[in-house]
Amino acid sequence: MVIKNVDSFAERKRKMDKRLYFISADIEGVTDVTSWSETEKGQDGYEAACLQMTKEVAAACEAILEAGHEAVVRDGHGTARNLIHDMLPQGVRLMRGWACHPASMMAGIDEKYAGALYIGYHSPAGSDESPLAHTTKYENVASLEINGRLASEFTLNSLYAAQQGVPSIFISGDAGICRRAKEEIPDIVTVPVKECRGNSTFNIHPRDAVIRIKEGVAEALAAPAALLELPDTFEMRVRLKKHQLARAALGHPGVRRISEDTVACTVHSPAELSFMFGFIIG
Repeated sequence: MVIKNVDSFAERKRKMDKRLYFISADIEGVTDVTSWSETEKGQDGYEAACLQMTKEVAAACEAILEAGHEAVVRDGHGTARNLIHDMLPQGVRLMRGWACHPASMMAGIDEKYAGALYIGYHSPAGSDESPLAHTTKYENVASLEINGRLASEFTLNSLYAAQQGVPSIFISGDAGICRRAKEEIPDIVTVPVKECRGNSTFNIHPRDAVIRIKEGVAEALAAPAALLELPDTFEMRVRLKKHQLARAALGHPGVRRISEDTVACTVHSPAELSFMFGFIIG
């Protein structure tokens, strides 16, 4: 008679405690990345930027796996085909390409995830905290405000994660976005990998960035995760770089024009916020 092996109590508890984490990765906030050419496929410096982006994401994945958990990575920049999957730890799943979903960089996240992490994030359009400051479409968006405050891609994405019941626990990127993330979510663990002035960046060493990200993620995993409390309504104001976009946005019910280049609307959920922002910016 063959007796099936029965997991020990410790093994059963380990399996029960295993959690799944969602990593959203961008490139403009990666250490050393300074110029737009470094963010664009086929341009000068792009391959080196992708390599460092991959190393920083891999560091976050390693911390998650070493804690006994699992990770899914969402490549969230440009073509969404920047990360080198073979350089990530085995067992990590990578989402490449765009899902044609309003959540964009957060497409795929839902209630099964225990936390959201953000690697390589950057300061928003309307700030002077990065030479690469922008909010989604650089060529179209001059600034985005939500409930009277300048908002970033992190703002949109962490709000969407919270609607799915997922707390945002870690972010790395430029010092500006790390400061802003801490203002929005005080418990989030931040690792700034560079400071920016004008068109320049002051970067920590790439290997130091990898070490600090891994340590920061380990710290975030060990801390209690607090879910962001969502308001009942979101007042969104978008200043556009092209007055034609402001005029075109009026085609959606609820969008009102504030000035020649600025429109606004009121919505009731982060999902609706992401959808309306995507419609407005073209």
